[in-house]
Amino acid sequence: MASAKETYRAELRAAARQLGERCLYSAAKWAAELLVGVDMDTAPAPSAAMDTPSSSSAASAGRLLHLHRSGGSSFRHRPRPGCGSTSEAGTPLGGVSYVSTPIPDDDAFDSGGDKYLLAKTYFDCREYRRAAHVLQNQAGRKAVFLRCYALYMAGEKRKEAEMIELEGLLGKSNAVNQELVALERELSAHRRTGSIDSFGLYLYGLVLRDKGCEGLARTILVESVNSYPWNWSAWSELQSLCTSSDILNNLNLKNHWMKEFFLASTYLELKMHEEALKRYERLMGVFRCSGYIQAQIATVQYSMRDLDEAEMIFEELLGIDPFRVDSMDIYSNLLYAKESLTALSFLAHRVFLTDKYRPESCCIIANYYSLKGQHEKSVLYFKRALKLDRKYLSAWTLMGHEYVELKNTPAAIDAYRRAVDINPRDFRAWYGLGQTYEMMGMPFYALYYFRKSSYLQPNDARLWIAMAQCYESDPLQMIEEAIKCYERAANCNDTEGIALHQLAKLHGMLGQSEEAAFYYKKDLERMEVEERQGQNFVEALLFLAKHYKSIGSFEEAEHYCTRLLDYTGPGLQVQQRHPMILLTDHWRRRLLKICYKG
Repeated sequence: MASAKETYRAELRAAARQLGERCLYSAAKWAAELLVGVDMDTAPAPSAAMDTPSSSSAASAGRLLHLHRSGGSSFRHRPRPGCGSTSEAGTPLGGVSYVSTPIPDDDAFDSGGDKYLLAKTYFDCREYRRAAHVLQNQAGRKAVFLRCYALYMAGEKRKEAEMIELEGLLGKSNAVNQELVALERELSAHRRTGSIDSFGLYLYGLVLRDKGCEGLARTILVESVNSYPWNWSAWSELQSLCTSSDILNNLNLKNHWMKEFFLASTYLELKMHEEALKRYERLMGVFRCSGYIQAQIATVQYSMRDLDEAEMIFEELLGIDPFRVDSMDIYSNLLYAKESLTALSFLAHRVFLTDKYRPESCCIIANYYSLKGQHEKSVLYFKRALKLDRKYLSAWTLMGHEYVELKNTPAAIDAYRRAVDINPRDFRAWYGLGQTYEMMGMPFYALYYFRKSSYLQPNDARLWIAMAQCYESDPLQMIEEAIKCYERAANCNDTEGIALHQLAKLHGMLGQSEEAAFYYKKDLERMEVEERQGQNFVEALLFLAKHYKSIGSFEEAEHYCTRLLDYTGPGLQVQQRHPMILLTDHWRRRLLKICYKG
């Protein structure tokens, strides 16, 4: 009886071949990469063979989870492809029973085989209408799919040309694919008669999605992946239509092992990072050599702000696959966040030599110029990325950031809105819109967009701080609302410590000295742990000294006064809300009077 890993390899090998024959090259590439990522056991130990799938897989997943949580790389000692492994055999999720989906046989190459081969050649040469014309009288399922797919691609090609002719390369346009109506009519008829296969259902789902029929498109795509679960393109389109966890949970999906990849990817898209990480770590128990899973785990770590761990994984991934471009744009965002100019320069040079006409390559180079402060050049490369892929979400969002740096607010707003049109769940674009309207002195508009971004990313302290600062601004002065936002930020691991300090100041402004003292003490404790000093440190000591003196706690007041007298670090000038005071000998005498006067 074949092991689980042997079964996965057989299924993926057949899927890569069949997807390639149907010109679904992106899905074929994904299946082939996953195929070589299956870690085959060369000499399993006898005791391992006796283990149940549940215990062995769960133990492997547990070790991976422990390594990730402890900050070490789960891949540091991972065997390279072809080197074998001593890991136990098992399913991606221990103890789960998966359905067995038979691999469908291709249509026999009889009377229409030669024409199909000719049509596929035309398709590969981007002569889509010639490919469709060759197959117009063919009735086989493969031929019907390729003919309809060729017509769909011909319509997309013409739509792109019309958009350029009418509005310019990056302009907006109302151009649509003129083939959608006819394709919907034909594919729906094939579905009613039962003469459509899973690939035809995938294309039918694409057509319905483009027409705006998202609910029916989800239903059709579920039928497609249940019938042929190895088509990653169908799973990806289904993922794009799952805009909430409720929609995801209501999908009627068969329990095939490909579903685990879909759920992990969708959880990542829905910002359910813990769930995504758990599933990818379990999948690594079988697909231990998969660069795709490794890149996805690094992306999850980056989204969870664990930059050091994510950087470690990306570095190892590049060591294994030095000519990889996929996911390297995320790595460049990470290096930008860490201000690692040297590493980002090296990455930009590498992808430029590998394939400078990939959208990801242009985005990486744009990030490099942005970090150098050359924002005009950065915008140029983001535009190049969008010329190659108009729906490249990151390029629109990051180009909006560059326009903000250049103080070109109309262009920034346009870029952010284009990003939101592509993916309404991109919290960065909503945040960028809020930031831009705040710069324009329109706080109510800014609040609307900040609320949208914080709804999509509720655990990001930066978004709550931005909203609080907007409430705190002069046109609004909604201090109570600002305090609520700062409290949310403080509960979301505000690494910069802005929330605690602002909470203390705002409570002090409202005359709530007890609450202000509470937050000043917490902020002081944070700065001591992080060994930070400065103006906020002095302000906290001064307020606490005055507060405890005012309530008669002279020992506490003396403690903070003494610490302030001993302080010699930077930031000796208190913020402008207090009188400008220098710690001279005269001030030291006055400070002692604060403690002992009474």
